[in-house]
Amino acid sequence: MTRIHIDTCPLCGHQTSEQALMCVDRYASGETFHVERCASCGFLFTQDFPAESEIGVYYETPDYISHTDTKRGLMNTLYHYVRNYMLHRKARLVEQASGVKRGRLLDIGTGTGYFPAVMQRRGWAVQAIEKSEQARGFARDHFGLQVHPDEALMEGLTGERFDVITLWHVMEHLEHLDEVWQRLNALLTDNGVLIVAVPNAASWDAKHYGADWAAYDVPRHLWHFTPVSMLQWGMKHGFVPVKRLPMPFDAFYVSMLTEQHLKHRFSFLRGLVTGTLAWLATWGGKDRSSSMIYLFRKDEKGRE
Repeated sequence: MTRIHIDTCPLCGHQTSEQALMCVDRYASGETFHVERCASCGFLFTQDFPAESEIGVYYETPDYISHTDTKRGLMNTLYHYVRNYMLHRKARLVEQASGVKRGRLLDIGTGTGYFPAVMQRRGWAVQAIEKSEQARGFARDHFGLQVHPDEALMEGLTGERFDVITLWHVMEHLEHLDEVWQRLNALLTDNGVLIVAVPNAASWDAKHYGADWAAYDVPRHLWHFTPVSMLQWGMKHGFVPVKRLPMPFDAFYVSMLTEQHLKHRFSFLRGLVTGTLAWLATWGGKDRSSSMIYLFRKDEKGRE
């Protein structure tokens, strides 16, 4: 299998990094992967991850919910309840942030299609991109969505421009970060809004669980963002930050999943307690949230 070794920090270009964590793939392989930290800017990345063309085997598990839509087990059932609530909150956020009620939206890494389906019902002209053939099939069969394969992001959508582009827990999976950010800039209208949600490696629960934190999710998560590094990525590629928001429910789900992975007794209750503590920690600062939503607009220099 081809592995990608990072010699140069993709964020700042520095050529020295240090091992920060040793994390285990608890979904698919049981393998251990190193998470390294840039010695200059502090950006965290998974070292020696599988190449994009070969990483698919690490997603081939019936428990990977964003691709299979499984309801098996208490954790996945809970995920569905929370997702249904969050879908409408996301839709309202899109409309409030963009100031548009029926615009053009591109959802990248759409999974099984629930979010673009909601936006389409609200009158938006929607296009979506998803790597998993199985997930694309689900979106087609259940919602009538035509979802592009992942190569469409860089090679398709010719002449298209969007009022809103969303990536809900997707940026951490994308191998070619610089190219993706550049493409996002080109696809967004001059007054459009880019919305990116990612796990927060500087969160209270990440620090509490250390290398066992489920949201490191190696090797599927290649990059591990913090509020500082995410804002640096945006500014590097011609975006200005507008707002960042916490995702309050993620701490509960991630904590329960971590306890489950660790095979602790009463994992649901233990995760509920830890999630509550993590949620309370955000009262002292939203940047402690388990996951964050970032809103960007193009600055004048970034407009094409």
